[in-house]
Amino acid sequence: MTALELENKRILLTGGSGFLGRQVVNQLHSAGANPDNITIPRSRDYDLCTMAACQKVVEKQDIVIHLAAHVGGIGLNREKPAELFYDNLMMGVQLIDCAYKAGVEKFVCVGTICAYPKFTPVPFKEEDLWIGYPEETNAPYGIAKKALLVQLEAYRQQYGFNGVYLLPVNLYGPEDNFNPKSSHVIPALIRKVHEAQIRGDKKLPVWGDGSPSREFLYSTDAARAIVMATQLYDESEPVNLGTNYEVKIRDLVELICGLMDFQGDIVWETDQPNGQPRRCLDTQKAREKFGFIAQVDLKQGIQNTIEWYRQNADKI
Repeated sequence: MTALELENKRILLTGGSGFLGRQVVNQLHSAGANPDNITIPRSRDYDLCTMAACQKVVEKQDIVIHLAAHVGGIGLNREKPAELFYDNLMMGVQLIDCAYKAGVEKFVCVGTICAYPKFTPVPFKEEDLWIGYPEETNAPYGIAKKALLVQLEAYRQQYGFNGVYLLPVNLYGPEDNFNPKSSHVIPALIRKVHEAQIRGDKKLPVWGDGSPSREFLYSTDAARAIVMATQLYDESEPVNLGTNYEVKIRDLVELICGLMDFQGDIVWETDQPNGQPRRCLDTQKAREKFGFIAQVDLKQGIQNTIEWYRQNADKI
């Protein structure tokens, strides 16, 4: 397996200033990329939902790694399904087309586990992406991102365009999004417990009944996997990125409360949605195709995230 040399490659990293993007930048540097050759378009300067912005940012680039997304938890998906569908579809579709037309050598598209059907057999295998409709609350987002897989496969078939598609499981880690209106489950719970402790609350309300399961991938592991795929993977089939470790939300909440020493009672709000019943990935393909194995276990990763949040809570 010969790795793509990054030293002289010009790399466009959309979403590069975000939570995952900053880790990808670090991993690109570690893999030999020249910092001066990494371009990170900022949303204030380039609206990637417009064709003109996509045309501009891909000029003279060798590699595009597309991380940029309009994304959030169940609350945001329920509140703004149209925006999530439109923004993610338009960003990706136009960026892929412009990259192909600009002669980009390789396009790495980071998709979402929300693309999987609601009742996918566990562990999720890449071959099962099309056996049903996604979980309803995040289907618009998931389908918009899954459409990019179809586009990349079509562009490979017709034009020989080298586009690869990665499916990371739920991500978490320091510098995550802790905004309660748009955050995912781990940062949302950490903030909720922290604020409950400050107020002296004896009860902690949590959405759902705690029965669903999730799998979580630490941000540095995810970034390492993305760079490994950039260097080592050139096939059309999508690839899962995860740990192959499944945890029930009930156990996750208890773990976070224990690590943060919250002494109150957990109150399950069963009138609120659970989301997809189970999520756990088959990660064999990533291991076989480019040697990725996650290194950070869930407890340590959550401990790192809690410590970062407590140190930065006043600035968020």
